[in-house]
Amino acid sequence: MAVRKEPGRSFIERMATRLRIIPNVDQPEAGGIERLSSGPTLTNYPPPEKWDDWTEYEARGWTRKQKKSYQIVPTICFNCEAACGLLAYVDRESGEVRKFEGHPLHPGSRGRNCAKGPATINQIRDPNRILYPMKRKGPRGGGEWERVGWEEALEDIGGRIRRAIREDRRTEIMYHVGRPGFEHQHMERVFRAWGVDAHNSHTNVCSSGGRFGYQIVGGFDRPSPDYANARAIVLVSAHLESGHYFNPHAQRIIESKMKGGKLIVLDPRLSNSAAMADYWLPTRPGSEAAVLLAMVNVILQEGLYDGRFLHDWTNWREYLKNRRPGRDPDSFEEFIEGLKEEYARFTPEYAEAESGVPAERILEAARVIGEAAPAVAAHTWRAACAGNLGGWAVSRALAFLNVVTGSWGRKGGTNPNGWNKWLPRFWEEAPPQKVWNELTYPLEYPLAANEMSFLLPHFLMEGRGRLEVYFSRVVNPVWTYPDGFSWIEALTNEEYIGCHVALTPTWNETAYFADYVLPLGHGPERHDVMSQETHSGVWLSFRQPVLREAARRRGEDVKYTYETNPGEVWEDDEFWIELSWRIDPDGSLGIRRHFESPYEPGRKLTTEDYYRWIFENAVPGLPERAAEEGLTPLEYMRRYGAFEVKREVYERNMRELAAEELEGARVEDDGTITNEKSRTEGVLRANRLMPHVGVMVDGKAREGFPTTSGKLEIWSPTLAAWGWEEYATPGYIKSHVHPENLEEGQLVLNATFRLPTLIHTRSGNSKWLNEISNKNPLWINPDDAGPRGIETGDLVRVTTEIGYFVNHAWVTESIAPGVVACSHHLGRWRRKEDRADRWSNSLVDITRDEKGGWRLRQIEGPGPYESSDPDTERIFWSDGGVHQNLTFPVHPDPISGMHCWHQAVFVEKAHPGDRYGDVYVDTNKSREVYRRWLSMTRPGPLENGLRRPPVFDRPYRPDEECFYVRR
Repeated sequence: MAVRKEPGRSFIERMATRLRIIPNVDQPEAGGIERLSSGPTLTNYPPPEKWDDWTEYEARGWTRKQKKSYQIVPTICFNCEAACGLLAYVDRESGEVRKFEGHPLHPGSRGRNCAKGPATINQIRDPNRILYPMKRKGPRGGGEWERVGWEEALEDIGGRIRRAIREDRRTEIMYHVGRPGFEHQHMERVFRAWGVDAHNSHTNVCSSGGRFGYQIVGGFDRPSPDYANARAIVLVSAHLESGHYFNPHAQRIIESKMKGGKLIVLDPRLSNSAAMADYWLPTRPGSEAAVLLAMVNVILQEGLYDGRFLHDWTNWREYLKNRRPGRDPDSFEEFIEGLKEEYARFTPEYAEAESGVPAERILEAARVIGEAAPAVAAHTWRAACAGNLGGWAVSRALAFLNVVTGSWGRKGGTNPNGWNKWLPRFWEEAPPQKVWNELTYPLEYPLAANEMSFLLPHFLMEGRGRLEVYFSRVVNPVWTYPDGFSWIEALTNEEYIGCHVALTPTWNETAYFADYVLPLGHGPERHDVMSQETHSGVWLSFRQPVLREAARRRGEDVKYTYETNPGEVWEDDEFWIELSWRIDPDGSLGIRRHFESPYEPGRKLTTEDYYRWIFENAVPGLPERAAEEGLTPLEYMRRYGAFEVKREVYERNMRELAAEELEGARVEDDGTITNEKSRTEGVLRANRLMPHVGVMVDGKAREGFPTTSGKLEIWSPTLAAWGWEEYATPGYIKSHVHPENLEEGQLVLNATFRLPTLIHTRSGNSKWLNEISNKNPLWINPDDAGPRGIETGDLVRVTTEIGYFVNHAWVTESIAPGVVACSHHLGRWRRKEDRADRWSNSLVDITRDEKGGWRLRQIEGPGPYESSDPDTERIFWSDGGVHQNLTFPVHPDPISGMHCWHQAVFVEKAHPGDRYGDVYVDTNKSREVYRRWLSMTRPGPLENGLRRPPVFDRPYRPDEECFYVRR
């Protein structure tokens, strides 16, 4: 770009004037401003003391010095789980939100956002969003709707739930949620008050495999890497652009690289992460555990392991007792020799044969990791863990790598997530529910990390139960899940589901088949509290309804959030409070009392009561910090939107137990510390029922880990006890798409990567993101494309076990040979009778043939149209992607319960008559695949009736007696 020279002005000054929006032009004395020698000033962010009255030049009119005055309200992005901070700019003249930018005081995101954060403005302005409650007319799924009042909807739904509770049909209420936010703790409180086991989630199509592998090692189900201080980073994913908390994590990964840290990425695609890596290891899908265990072997054989850490913090005596019986059970040297012998077969050469990655590359990366210890930060979440049979072995092997390098819980290493996450408590909670819902946790999957949600249609069709009221919230199983046509079959059958309530701000493929579609708000239209493990500290942030808070600051009296939201859009908290009062209008069920104000019993709970109590009583240090500024805790959080509880947390396992924790305690032979309660009832530690309160290490009573041994478990007594002794130590499980399991000519389809600009299932209406990413072709390596006569742009048919889809091909060396890839985050659709946005949706026709086979054919893709938003007439793309998930059968891992996404497919040039976007599925075949994978399980309960290990947490944990089958 050419820049005209201006005498007497520096380059920085000239570029600042020409290229930057210059905020705060009338207030040059404000803090945070970088002062230049002359001319204007630069401000990264408006200072908080100016948030109530902020003036800046218009982006499109700053050269003419057009100014706008704003109220700035902090809130939180809702478009992934990272919970990055946002500042909402409310136009003081019109009262509308004009834009969203980064929140500089947010400890996780630190003022930076990915493209999804600012795109929030597209969501709240979406001309196609749902503004009023809708009720179906005619048959379910028929596409006819009528507007109804909230009163009618609440009375009908509340009455159904009340009857189910009174008739003790407590497993017939189900709340199926995708992205919960703080709503997770809030909803646990709600359903405990109702006395139902209602929670269901998307987790077993997302991250259960990753969670299980971590849980089996250390008791916590997620890692929290300290990337910023790491000397080596290991990612089994495209984490820089599409990981679990990728914006906060990506910032810190780059910080490490800028300080000399090495980045190692295992990914069959040349993702952005792989492109930034010092070592890209393009592993064959499912082989990742073999590569990681080869690294462990190198570290053991070359003496790069942390012997002191292994001695103090692993259950090595239990390993010797079970893996090397007859050897000295107290010899640590014997344990090390045992590990060396057990993992000696995982040579770099063996890993090369399994993965396709050169042995010398694996060896070099292993030495980098060993020499970086204990500052080794590692992460895997979906990717390999979500794709493969036995995918949980990948996260377990990665955690094992952290264990042998002594990098578990130490600076620059990998923390358990629970150390870096704040959790609330409440003034009063109902006791845990005394019911167990086998539609979510069936006996076939006693170790499932999370609910078996993707099997629900099959369970209903088998007659395992029915649902009176089914809520879907921020989840879209018809589109997101495998085998979506089976979901349509279940959702349209009123014998299976009495009433389907879709709680959603926008239309989606699942809401088309609901009885009620009730508009709950987008992220900046609701209250919420978030805390995520983005780094080594602990923080919480406050999501608040922006327009309500702006009105409050102006002195307006607002009782309910829907008074300031568009149309009749409600927020979650107020909806569940109102519904609970309708279920128990006179208090006779004992439900209503849990939704009364803690400050004035008998009065209906308000969101102000709710968050005021939490901030005053449940956040360490917040009341004191607020008092320093002359604010109440609630005022502080409304003002700043974020609070840092702890700057950093390391080695919490080393914390010495206080005298009161040791009262009445004794040390057992295995080194665990117990008291009478733990020996008889167990004690909840990190939401897991443990038989101990701590563990003796180096002569001192310490907190340890929430495992049966109190230490990191190389030998898993849980897997051994529940019939999987062959996997009691970290190992390698050959995937269902291992070359040995493929037919001649089959390729492996990888669908578990995200296009980084997409909003996933939350909404298809974010126009800027759809402008960036609106197509998901099939990636195919030239070595595979050539023999099949496929060139870039060709239509290809991809055949799975139950059907096929038709897509365009992209021939590229950015994918490993033998693997094809197609992101499953595109392919939204609507029928002629459906209401939906047109930014990303393709118009389709869905039919069934005489044999019951389902066909979906695209009629037209996205295109320009008239609406209240002039940008809808500027849509230039005509491709919305292909809904490939419809063609995937369910693949439940027999141990973790994770749906194994990878597919063994045949890829060929399109057949005559095939059209782009065509999908065909035979759901009879999908039932056959379901039964075949179900037969791989080793069902519970144990002989004593135990249906699930008590040391395994589960969302909305029921009463401990429910862990036993009583029949």
